[in-house]
Amino acid sequence: MNLRIPGPTPVPSEVAQAGAAEMINHRGPEFDALIRRVTERVKRVYQTEHDVLTLTASGTGGMEAAVANHVTPGERALVVTIGEFGKRFVEIVDAYGAQPVELAVEFGQAADPARIDAALKADPAIQTVLITHNETSTGVTNVYLPEVAEVVHRHGALLIVDAISSLSSIPVKTDAWNLDVVVSGSQKGWMTAPGLAFVSVNERAWERQAANKTPRYYFDLRKARSSLEKGETPWTPAVSLFFQLDRALDLMFEEGLDAIYERHRRLARMTREGMKALGLELLAAEGVESDTVTAVKMPAKVDGSKFLSIAQQEFDAVFAGGQGSLRGKIFRFGHLGYVTEEDVRAGLRAVEGTLAQLGHAVAGRA
Repeated sequence: MNLRIPGPTPVPSEVAQAGAAEMINHRGPEFDALIRRVTERVKRVYQTEHDVLTLTASGTGGMEAAVANHVTPGERALVVTIGEFGKRFVEIVDAYGAQPVELAVEFGQAADPARIDAALKADPAIQTVLITHNETSTGVTNVYLPEVAEVVHRHGALLIVDAISSLSSIPVKTDAWNLDVVVSGSQKGWMTAPGLAFVSVNERAWERQAANKTPRYYFDLRKARSSLEKGETPWTPAVSLFFQLDRALDLMFEEGLDAIYERHRRLARMTREGMKALGLELLAAEGVESDTVTAVKMPAKVDGSKFLSIAQQEFDAVFAGGQGSLRGKIFRFGHLGYVTEEDVRAGLRAVEGTLAQLGHAVAGRA
């Protein structure tokens, strides 16, 4: 099956097999060596010298940990939304008793640092800004993230970044860009099964945590840091996923990070050009298109649910539909993680064939 969704992504066979290894004591020397080795290599991908903590949770669990540890009940927090996953941050902030101030960006566009600057000037009580780096619901990358960080820190606020679908596929320079808290997840470009979340924390963020009174237990990052110093996790970890991640990191460093980024750029261009050759329109504006997922507008009179069903049943290709207000209006083509040119070509052929079966004439051939 050609799994062309933005996550979970395909897992290389050797990574999947690594997860079948014999279980070990998560309080013993084998796991101590494993978590230290994995942590140091994840930090290399993050491009950070600061702490990176690995939680047994989904990406959303990492997002919740970021909020629970840094956002105080009652405070006003600016949430910049460019799609549905930005709106998830709004919901999490609200669930923890804070007051989310949403700065909504038109779907298909990236956030403008000048608008964020204006919002912080207008509401100086805001001390936390949350933003999605790569929005899989719209196929947009917030390409101005370094400028956003500069604006946020100029106002003395803390920046929390959802990089779940970008880190390990698109460059994220955590330290160079001065990002305070960055979240990612194993099921995207890391080529590992779902279930691990990564959270980087710099000194500015640790200082915020020390003063934060928000109740937290499982997601208490101070507990995670204390346990990591002993080569452990505070709670039972998903040991098999650590085995998988360890092997996936081997593959990533064998390929090289720069080569990984270039491969994603190349396959993204190939996908976008292929869609345009079929006469299809992309949702993302030019210049902010994601290199991990392409959102494509569904042609008029084409039933979105039938499109997804026929693609899977007749062409063995799985695409993602639209979310929220975009349901039925777009489909999403994932090209991140363990993906090749032939995977993309097969996906484009499936798009063409599916549209033909639905009676939609295409402009060309994939």
